[in-house]
Amino acid sequence: MTQEQTFYDEIGGATIAGIVARFYAGVATDEVLRPMYPEADLAPAQERFTLFLQQYWGGPTTYSERRGHPRLRMRHAPFRVTPLAARHWLTHFRAALDEAELTPEQDAKFWEYVTHAAQFMVNTLEED
Repeated sequence: MTQEQTFYDEIGGATIAGIVARFYAGVATDEVLRPMYPEADLAPAQERFTLFLQQYWGGPTTYSERRGHPRLRMRHAPFRVTPLAARHWLTHFRAALDEAELTPEQDAKFWEYVTHAAQFMVNTLEED
C-alpha cells in the first residue's frame, strides 16, 4: 500500500519556509501588524509559523511536539485582530506566494487556506 503524497511532500518544507520568510519581511515593516509581535526579533514567530504550516500541510509534527495543539484562536486572543489586520496579513501572504514557484493549482490551494485562516482569526470588528 502506497501512502498518498501530502501537499508538504509536493511543494517541500524549504518552499514553505521561503514563503513564511517573505511574509515576515512584509510584516516587519507593516504599521498594523508589527505591533502584534512583542518580540524585538521576528525570528521566533517566523519559526513557529513555518513549523505550523509544515505540519498543517502534512510535514513533520515538530510544531505540536514543541507547543502542543495549535489552538490558534486562543494564542491570538491577546491581540486585536481586526478585518484591517486580516487584509494586511493577506497582502503580505499574497506577495510571498507570488514569489514562490508554485503551480497555479498549488498557489490556489495555499491561498484558499490562508484566506480562510485570516478571516477565522478576526476577533474584533472595531477598527481603530
